[in-house]
Amino acid sequence: MRHLEGKGFEGAPRVLGIDSEGREVLTYLEGETMGVRRVWPEWTRTEDTLRQVAWWLRDYHEAVADFVPPPDAEWRTGVRWSPGMIIAHNDASSFNAAWSAGRLVGFFDWDFAGPTTVQSDLAWTALGWVPLHARRVAASEGFTDFAARPHRLRMFLESYGWAGEAGPIVEEIRARMSARAREIRRFGVGGEALYKRLLSQGVADDMDQAVRELEELRL
Repeated sequence: MRHLEGKGFEGAPRVLGIDSEGREVLTYLEGETMGVRRVWPEWTRTEDTLRQVAWWLRDYHEAVADFVPPPDAEWRTGVRWSPGMIIAHNDASSFNAAWSAGRLVGFFDWDFAGPTTVQSDLAWTALGWVPLHARRVAASEGFTDFAARPHRLRMFLESYGWAGEAGPIVEEIRARMSARAREIRRFGVGGEALYKRLLSQGVADDMDQAVRELEELRL
């Protein structure tokens, strides 16, 4: 977070310090958030928002590209950084976005930040915003225009400036969702509170369903 501040990146909170109880204190990103709404607000589904998310991600990748973490750094994701990787937010979803006056202010909740590749981070962000989750999940959140998903994915990648094909991005999404489902089951059975809750809510099953549905996505 200090590195992003030094780069002048505006789309993330600033670190203010550590309080007397050892908790990290960050600045507040002012704007509308998802809160606990089951059906997502309309701004999460517009093409303008999709472009803004892609622009945010591109600017973030440029800002973080030269950040090299300490060799002994440990990340919640459990992945070790190596040259060629970046430190991604890893959860730049609608749940962690702040939106104000038609503008994406940025993303908060950086506790899952950790090493990955640019392509993988691009894919994971597209998953949430195109969106490319299982149809049942997307519909419950308010998105039902499934025929538009190939167009929305291409728009997202073009707005980011991605020069490659869309197919490998979809395959990366499928690979990450499969890995995430396995992780939820492994840690959920082990009793870790967050993963136990996700497992009981059927999140791993939904991810498996999304992987199957993405086999049929026509780009």
